[in-house]
Formats: sequence, C-alpha cells, structure tokens
Amino acid sequence: MTRAFAELTRHELAAFRRLDTAAKIQQFLDDIPYNTEDQAETFRSPRRVLHDRTANCIEGAVFAAATLRVRGDPPLIMDLTAVHDEDHVIAVYRRRGLWGAIGTSKFTGLRARQPVYRTLRELAMSYFEHYFNLEGELTLRGHGRPVNLARFDRLHWMTSEVDLWPIAEHLERIPHVPLVRAATAGGLTGVDARLRAADLLWHPTAGPQSRASRLQAR
Repeated sequence: MTRAFAELTRHELAAFRRLDTAAKIQQFLDDIPYNTEDQAETFRSPRRVLHDRTANCIEGAVFAAATLRVRGDPPLIMDLTAVHDEDHVIAVYRRRGLWGAIGTSKFTGLRARQPVYRTLRELAMSYFEHYFNLEGELTLRGHGRPVNLARFDRLHWMTSEVDLWPIAEHLERIPHVPLVRAATAGGLTGVDARLRAADLLWHPTAGPQSRASRLQAR
C-alpha cells in the first residue's frame, strides 16, 4: 500500500475499491450532482468529492484518476483547451495500448470515452463535435499532455481538505498540442441543433430540467 493510500480511511478505501471498472467510476460521477460552484470556485480532493457527493469537471477528473490509481493504473489527467469557452479536464487511461477517458461535465457528450483510441489526438478529437459554448460555437482547440498526479503526492491530493489549485495552475502552464488550425476554425459552422439539444439535456442552467424548475418556481 502506498503512502497516499495509507491516508485513506478503511471506509474510503473500500468505497474506491468498489468502483473497480471505468464504467463504475463514470456511473458514480453521473449519479452525483454537477458542482456549479454557486458560492465560490472549488477544487475538491477525491476524499471531499466522496464525502460531499458533488464534482465539477476537474474535481471529477481527479477523483477518477485517484480511483484508477487504487486499482493499479497511473493517475493521469489531461486538459482540453478551448476558445471563448472553459477548458475541460478528463482522466485518461490505457487498455491494450488504447486510450479511454472518464469525465464529468455540464454537457452530455464531454464525459466518458471507451478505450478504443490509438493516440491522445484521436481521443481529444472525439470531443470536438460536442465541445461548444452556449452561443453554439465549436470551441475545442487543443490538449495538454497527460499529467501523472503522483508528482503532487506532496500535496496529499487524494485526501486534502484544502483546494488543489497548484494542480490547476500546472495544467495551464504546460505546453498544449493544437488540434485545429486558425484557417480551419474560421470556416466552422457551429453545433448542429439536434446535437446541441442532446448535449444540453442535463445542463444545470441551460437544459430542459433547469427551465422546468424555473417555471415551477414562478
């Protein structure tokens, strides 16, 4: 047992171990509310996500990376960069040499990917059609290299009660690989209306459930 695992309680370690497949980790993230950070921005550790039962995209990615680590995978996260939009962070892993991903998002299509992608570029590009802002612009432009969170063990990132902002700062600093040339981006037509509706289905502020809640509150 690594020192990082030793900091987990018996009940916490058992909870992580129950999530013994990528699909189970993704289901856990899908089942808890998305953290809309109504009060203030947060970057909870996996321990806090487990206890608070909420996560934003980077919290979900780091939680997934911690859970993958418990089952023997390296704890890898990858940053997806955008223009006129927020970046997105996913946990990445390999099976039989192929890349897959786990993630949580306000947008339906920015979550998990099956491990079928030969390269990180292929994996990142699989998010392209689903990566748009609320004006309908397709905004994905690049990705960082995977970051092994073991380098942050000194921060006790799996169990910290303090927000993990040094990890976010590192993701912003490292070089990113461009996916779309400027000339190509200028000719993009925007997201298809049906895909937009599907990807906003569970959006906490722009989705149909949110609109229904607002109407009921009147």
